[in-house]
Formats: sequence, C-alpha cells, structure tokens
Amino acid sequence: MRFGPSGYDPAGMGVRRVAILSVHTSPLAQPGSGDGGGLNVYVRALASSLARAGVECDVFTRTERRDVRPVVHVEPGFRVVHLPVGPPTPVSKHDLVGLVDDLVEATLEQVSGTGTTYDSLHANYWISGAVAHRLKHELDLPLAVTFHTLARVKAQAGVDHDDWHARAEVERQVITCSDLVCASTDEERAQLVDLYGAAADRVEIVPPGVDHELFSPGDDAERAQARASLRVGDARVLLFVGRIQPLKGADLALRCLARLDDRRAMLLVVGGPSGSGGEAEVEHLHQLASELGVRERVRFVPPQPHDRLRAFYRAADACIVPSRSESFGLVALEAAACGTPVVAAAVGGLKSLVDHEHTGFLVRSRDPGAFASAVDRVLRDPDLAAEMGVSAHARSRRYSWSITAGRLRRLYADLAAAELVQCA
Repeated sequence: MRFGPSGYDPAGMGVRRVAILSVHTSPLAQPGSGDGGGLNVYVRALASSLARAGVECDVFTRTERRDVRPVVHVEPGFRVVHLPVGPPTPVSKHDLVGLVDDLVEATLEQVSGTGTTYDSLHANYWISGAVAHRLKHELDLPLAVTFHTLARVKAQAGVDHDDWHARAEVERQVITCSDLVCASTDEERAQLVDLYGAAADRVEIVPPGVDHELFSPGDDAERAQARASLRVGDARVLLFVGRIQPLKGADLALRCLARLDDRRAMLLVVGGPSGSGGEAEVEHLHQLASELGVRERVRFVPPQPHDRLRAFYRAADACIVPSRSESFGLVALEAAACGTPVVAAAVGGLKSLVDHEHTGFLVRSRDPGAFASAVDRVLRDPDLAAEMGVSAHARSRRYSWSITAGRLRRLYADLAAAELVQCA
C-alpha cells in the first residue's frame, strides 16, 4: 500500500495549501448551464470544506468573462484564480484542448509571480488533468486527479463522440503518472483499473458530499411553502435537474410522464443547454413534449442558484435521474437529503446512492414504461413514499463535505511524504 494508514502523516508534515485545477469551468459559475454542473458544486464545496479544515485552496480556472477580477477571495483560505487564456468567452471543450499549453504557462506565471508554494495539485476533469500533468513535472509536486466522467465509460454507455479516443488516451496518460486517482465509488475504481490499467494501490475511493444544512427535508409547513413558491397547486410533482444534453436523459423523463395514468402529474425540468448539442436538445425536448401531448404539464425552468434547488427538491413527489452514465450523481444525493424518493437509472454511482425499493427505485432498462411503473408506485402509495423519504434522508447522512475534505487532507499528507510517481 503506497499510502499510510488513515490519519497517519509519516513525515509529520502538514498540508497547508493545495492548487485545485478546474480549468474548463469555474466553481463560481451557475450550475446547470453551459459546462456548469455537479463538477462546479464539487469543486466549490470541496475547496470550502478543505479551507475550513485548515488546508488553503487556490482554484485555477480559465477566464470566461471580461468583468471578473483576476483573483476572487471566496472565503478565508479559498481563492479562485482566473487564467487569462484564450478569448474571455466560453470555449467548447473540443477547442479548449488546443489551449492546454497556454493554460500551463499562465498557471506557472501566476505561481512564480506571487511566490505561492503548494503541497499538492488536484485536477478535476480530464482537461485539467492534462494541464496538471505538465505542472506536476514543472513544479515537482504530487498530483491527485478526479475525473468525474471517463471517455471509455461514456462510450460503453452509447454516448460516443468523434474525439473520445483522443480523450481516453489523455486520460490514460494522466492516470499513469498520477500519484493519487480519486474514484467516487467502487464501480468507478474498477473502471479505472480495468479500462485504463490504473495501479490499484493508487486509486482511492473518495465520495463527494452534500450540504446537510442546506439540503434537508423540512417540516410540513416548509414543504408546503416550497410548493407554494413554485406555484404547483395540488399537482403531483416530478423533478428533473441537470444540464440539458443527451447524456442526462431528460427525454426519458418526458416519456415517463406521458406513460403515467395520473393526469395530475407534472414535470419540472430545471437546467439549461450544455455542450455542442445542448441547444438542439432543448428544441427537441419542447417538440417531444408537444408530440407526447404533455406540453401543458411540463415546465421548463432555467438554471437555478444552488441554494434555490432546495425548494424544488422539497416540492417534488419524486426526483427522476435518467442519465445514461453517471459517475456519482449529486442531484440524486441532494434530493435524498431533502427526503425525496429518487427514481434513477441503474448506472454508475446512482447504484450506490439509491437503495432499491427502500430509498427509491433503480430502473435497469431505458423503457419509459419501466420508469413510469416505478414513479407510479411512489405516487399511488403515500405511506411508501413517506417511508422512502425518511430512509433516503437517513442514507444521505453517510455523505458530507467535511468527511470528504478530511479524507483528502489525510491523503494529501501521504502524498507529501511519498516519492513522486514517474511517467512510464
């Protein structure tokens, strides 16, 4: 085992500052639109929790707007550093790959210009991994990486892209040279080992967390207030939250709604277009709702501030998560923390978050009828729904950002005391 026992710092060295890379999307960006999603929530919540645990964090991200300050002090010990690379506008991930060299140089200039020293690098997503891989050798620092999604896993799920082979090769190179690879679940750990040849002793399971002060069930009055604020009347509310792209499967949520016998059921689709096909997918969903005859029972809601999502979770009778691939599934965890049963596709991390028939339902096919059958059980049986909500909330207590930060702090300390992994 490369890493020391949990909590053991072999050299007595504390980890004081970590450089976190999230170059393709900022933790300050609005989740649910563009490239902003669970990764944004992850990076911001993790950096905040690490800072509160005594590990200062600088998050490096590419500048996408002209009006942002070069350095934003989010809270004590947590800063966002904007790298002026490329146009000050959003850039597609495909084009961002061509800016890796410039991102490396801009980061090095920032580090040398301020004289800031770091104990470790932590890259998030494969593009950040490509940048951090170079920085590891330039700065002689250990590298931790969290991929969030993997090209070969997405390809297996039928989410194919023209450049997925090139992306998978970059992921393989980063994995080979990383000192620590963070997986959210046992399944993701196995995928890293089996599909990429990752060294098993360098892959650690570090699940994300949830903010239990923000996401909680609330009492009957608070749930009623949430429904009133969303003006849903006495409707049976189904909820989809996520970026609008084929991967997330919002079309399946619409088809599920159309299969339900309960005409009081309505669907809230919360999120905005993402990726090169996002706008086309939004148009497709509007057209599909009309074709299915449910347009009057579907409400498309623009991306919401993260803290506003609590009202949506509390107002919902069920949260539908029909993703084709999902390394973890923060939406499912946040819904569970609010005591809302989740009906999810049985893929990836969702299988570890949803306890089938106890906290919600896992659906193993992409048949809309199968999803509708599961949702129907929640809507028809108030006692079952209430029991699932209680169980979902209890299960969500296993996950917190303070636990995640504490585990990473110990792993960072182990990295600081170990010899760096060298590229093959």
